[in-house]
Amino acid sequence: YFDRHDGEAATIEDWLKVFEDATGRDLGQFKRWYTDAGTPRLSVSEAWSPGKEGGTYTLTFHQKTPPTPGQDVKPARVIPIAVGLLNPNGDEVVPTGILEMTEVTQSFRWEGLATRPVPSILRGFSAPVVLDREVDAKERAFLLAHDTDPFNRWEAGRALAKDALARMICQAAEPSHALIDGLGAVLADDGLDPAFRALCLALPSEDDLAQTLHDAGAVPDPDRIHAERLRLEAAIARRLEPALERVYAAMATPGAFSPDAASAGRRALRLACLALLSRIDGGERAAVLFETAGNMTESAGALASLIAAGRAEGALAAFHDRWKGNRLVIDKWFALQPALCAPEAAAGVAERLSRHPDFDWKNPNRFRALLGGLSANHAGFHAASGASYRFCADWLLRLDPVNPQTAARISTAFQSWARYDDGRKARVRAELDRILATPGLSRDLTEMAGRIRGADA
Repeated sequence: YFDRHDGEAATIEDWLKVFEDATGRDLGQFKRWYTDAGTPRLSVSEAWSPGKEGGTYTLTFHQKTPPTPGQDVKPARVIPIAVGLLNPNGDEVVPTGILEMTEVTQSFRWEGLATRPVPSILRGFSAPVVLDREVDAKERAFLLAHDTDPFNRWEAGRALAKDALARMICQAAEPSHALIDGLGAVLADDGLDPAFRALCLALPSEDDLAQTLHDAGAVPDPDRIHAERLRLEAAIARRLEPALERVYAAMATPGAFSPDAASAGRRALRLACLALLSRIDGGERAAVLFETAGNMTESAGALASLIAAGRAEGALAAFHDRWKGNRLVIDKWFALQPALCAPEAAAGVAERLSRHPDFDWKNPNRFRALLGGLSANHAGFHAASGASYRFCADWLLRLDPVNPQTAARISTAFQSWARYDDGRKARVRAELDRILATPGLSRDLTEMAGRIRGADA
């Protein structure tokens, strides 16, 4: 490629021709990824035929790309599908292989299998497609506990958590034992990367859950989402408390601070365990860590757990005193408080911080920290009173004449407003109308607020 095109403005055709010449393959079908709009949806069905000399397992895939203007019917694209097969004991009986799908509908078979396998499909997110496959909680829990592919293992846990929380929110269901057991298996597997285990322990955000409920045709209730997510975190912590305590202690990193990836992963896992444990101990462990932490990461993580537990007043002052000379750390201090405090206190916390001597609203990072922190508190930002909406709109109007770009970016906090109940929608609509009616409003904020206002369902 560099021999041919170094210093040139190469085209997609130039890029593909290099790979065709190097591999001897025709990439004409692959080029449709560049020319055809839309994301393919990949559906899959499976069949199992037992036999005396081993069974045959078949996966049949069907691809369809939704129509877009000017392209009602899309021809098949080449889709690389990375697949591995696990037996019921969690052992990998067929390692990862790439299935090259080139037809609209295509089947792939494996023969000589002792038992019906559990498939792990699209390992490593091998193709940017939407996978449509009905998977029950039992299979998701199995993949969370046993899949050897990190992406699919995480994805199984995330889907399982979303389903469990949706049932808790909409049906008053009890926390999922399958989810908690699966998380326990991940937590107990010391062979896994600590950073990956930390990622798996994090539940979907409240905003993600609101979107999931909206997509399912429900009107999300921010207060109920918040309460049920807290209930699930507490259930996980109670059930896995011994394991969480063991890993929390094991992930300590004594000695001088090191920014290397391995140490960072250990700190991430330790703080993930601490966050869960703080749901059942009222922040006791976090208070101890805050006093003994030898680095900013653990100090800030302990502070976050203390804020969430409602016992951070002294720690907030101590953290500010210790780090007041570091602007980036104080940005974090401003962001953590409205993001993690009780939802009913969020608007008040943000208002109080806006009067703090260190709040320089003309500093984009400081402004973004405070307003972004408030919008990150899902139930607090979407409080039924509309107090956070008013606070945000007031500050956007104040910033706009000075920094319209940042004001426009922060206004995206309102962009999901149309999915909520009529009362909340009316309050957001009023604030957006107030912003848009302001004389001399910048083009940046006018365009962004106008687009968001036009999203009314």
